[in-house]
Amino acid sequence: MNRRSHTNKLVVVFGGTGFLGRRVVRHLRRHQFSVRVASRHPHRGRELFGSDDPQLQSIEANIHDEQSIARAVAGAYGAVNAVSLYVERRSETFQSVHVEAAHRLAVQAQQAGVERLVHVSGIGSDATSSSLYIRKRGEGELAIRAAFAAANVVRPAVMFGPDDTFLTTTITLLRHSPLSIQCSDTG
Repeated sequence: MNRRSHTNKLVVVFGGTGFLGRRVVRHLRRHQFSVRVASRHPHRGRELFGSDDPQLQSIEANIHDEQSIARAVAGAYGAVNAVSLYVERRSETFQSVHVEAAHRLAVQAQQAGVERLVHVSGIGSDATSSSLYIRKRGEGELAIRAAFAAANVVRPAVMFGPDDTFLTTTITLLRHSPLSIQCSDTG
């Protein structure tokens, strides 16, 4: 398929303003897909990607709300679920985000006639794990496939890069640590 054939295909990226999601958005635009960035904070999408690209739009969408998801996927060729949660806070739990919201998104995508669904999970996801996080990631994969059998599930490992939440946090902690680490060349 040549690049031009993607021009009229719309892909919705849930979590499109996050670390991975914004890279997915840029990749899709480079390959001539139209992109709808679905986020609770659409202004972030406009800040990240600008508002001068007619093939890219930022909309408000909440993965905890069926109608919000339905509006986001309406007319879309594809959808990417790049929403993730690493620390539970109040009602934002691994169950609510990785299982329930993922299932909700898959159901709405299926009902809207979305042809391609990509769900970003995590390395080692396993519905039988003793780790709550890994178990809920695995249960999320099962929930996605129950609603959208042809969904593609990807399991990335820890991702590193500018403004990531892992390496950047570690470096910040080390810089403010009372221990000083010195390296010398004793060659």
